[in-house]
Amino acid sequence: MVIEQNLSLVKKVNRLLSWGHWFSFFNVLLALAVTSVYWLSEPSPETVLGWIYLLCYWLGHTAFLCFMFFIVTVFPLSLIFPYQKHVRGLAALLATVGMVVLIFDAYVYANLGYHIGSTSYHQTIELLRQQVVTNLRNFVLIVSCVAAILIAIELVISNYCWKKNARLKQSNISRPLLVVFIGSFMLSHVIHIYADARLKWDVTRLDNVLPFSYPATAKSFLARYQLVDLAQRAQRQADRLSISSPELSLRQLQCSATQTDPILVLITNQISNETADFMRQQGLRWHEQHFAPNNNAEALLHLLYGQFLLTADSQQQLQQSPAFIDQLPANTLSIDSKSASITAMLPWLPQGPQIEEAVATIIFDDSPVDNWTAYQGFQHIVVLPLISKQPTFVLAPVAAMVRWPKLHENLEQHGSQHLDLLPTLLSSAGCRAEESWLGDNLLRRPALPKLSISMQDIVSIRKDKMVVLRQDGSYGVWSAGTLLPLNEKLDTPMLTDALKRLEPAEK
Repeated sequence: MVIEQNLSLVKKVNRLLSWGHWFSFFNVLLALAVTSVYWLSEPSPETVLGWIYLLCYWLGHTAFLCFMFFIVTVFPLSLIFPYQKHVRGLAALLATVGMVVLIFDAYVYANLGYHIGSTSYHQTIELLRQQVVTNLRNFVLIVSCVAAILIAIELVISNYCWKKNARLKQSNISRPLLVVFIGSFMLSHVIHIYADARLKWDVTRLDNVLPFSYPATAKSFLARYQLVDLAQRAQRQADRLSISSPELSLRQLQCSATQTDPILVLITNQISNETADFMRQQGLRWHEQHFAPNNNAEALLHLLYGQFLLTADSQQQLQQSPAFIDQLPANTLSIDSKSASITAMLPWLPQGPQIEEAVATIIFDDSPVDNWTAYQGFQHIVVLPLISKQPTFVLAPVAAMVRWPKLHENLEQHGSQHLDLLPTLLSSAGCRAEESWLGDNLLRRPALPKLSISMQDIVSIRKDKMVVLRQDGSYGVWSAGTLLPLNEKLDTPMLTDALKRLEPAEK
């Protein structure tokens, strides 16, 4: 009697496991329809290799997600609680919950560009709150209908797989399907290893499109066996990274005459205590959260060109004047230098001391107090140190001084960096082209975190958090104001939002 009961139990478990495999297969087909939303949110591949990788990645990883869901949920239920009606009903309910989460993640990804998780908790809640506030009735109706349709589909699939289990076994399609899904999963990783080694961006840019995706990489594997030089690979990666200069989008730079008080930006080596005391007497106030690079070449690229220092060759661009200057109307922007070292680095600057009649004027002056008589005619004045004195941080806070009421009011809530100078000045002078710059117009509320790329090191700043992602894959999170380390994980949503600044430059 005991043996018969045990055999009966084994048969129940075997049938439930067989049913579970087919139930998982049909959920793979349903999940493929949902995960197609991720690809619709991304630009299509441009190469044959990219399309092959997309197809293999889509099939293999979606099947992997569904199979792991089966292993974690349905499989333990079948062993611990082998009652077919209960297991089938619970499995349909769990699968519905899983599909709802997947659909919600796809919705978040389509709107924000990253997946739901602990690091994107606040952004996800804000997105959900906006939908609820905008139209609560439609939101509840859509969610209810989707959940009802999904539970109905899952119950139909569950019942069909149970009744047609024997016929599905006899169809002999399980082995080919297993080969397709496992083969796609393995091939996608092989293609990714090759693409990572050969810097095929059409493939590697798809790394994190699907949730819980960790594609195999070539860098650490090949370096372990000395098959690739990481230094040379990093240089090739730098050469391949091409970010179009925003100010070269000259068609977007449209200027019109505007009446505004003249603006002066003084760039100095440092603001000493004596200089600060004098500036305060002239009505200038401190602005503590301004971020500057720690070297002259990069600081000049940020200030005058609105560009990142991507490679050592980027410094050669300082020999030529910024391309956008020739497109500006007369008396819009004037650039001058009273510093011999800056004049040597920027040979295109006008020779001899002069201050042109312009809406916005930038002057490099290491002794602004001595020359203050020439600056008294400017209503709005900003004094910035050229570089920071932090050798370990490519971007660090410096103390600036401002006499510009509207600007100072905005700066109290949001930080600034050198890249913000040109968009702010040109906007004040009547040029509407903020969307084509990598920095912010400081007279408006910034929509994205700050971004700076220095020799492949990515720096992002939002409020008091600064994230540095290095080219070797390591990262650090610091307090932006004090540069003290924070015990936090990599804020992927923050970096993703910051990198959206590159999108207008790539169009």
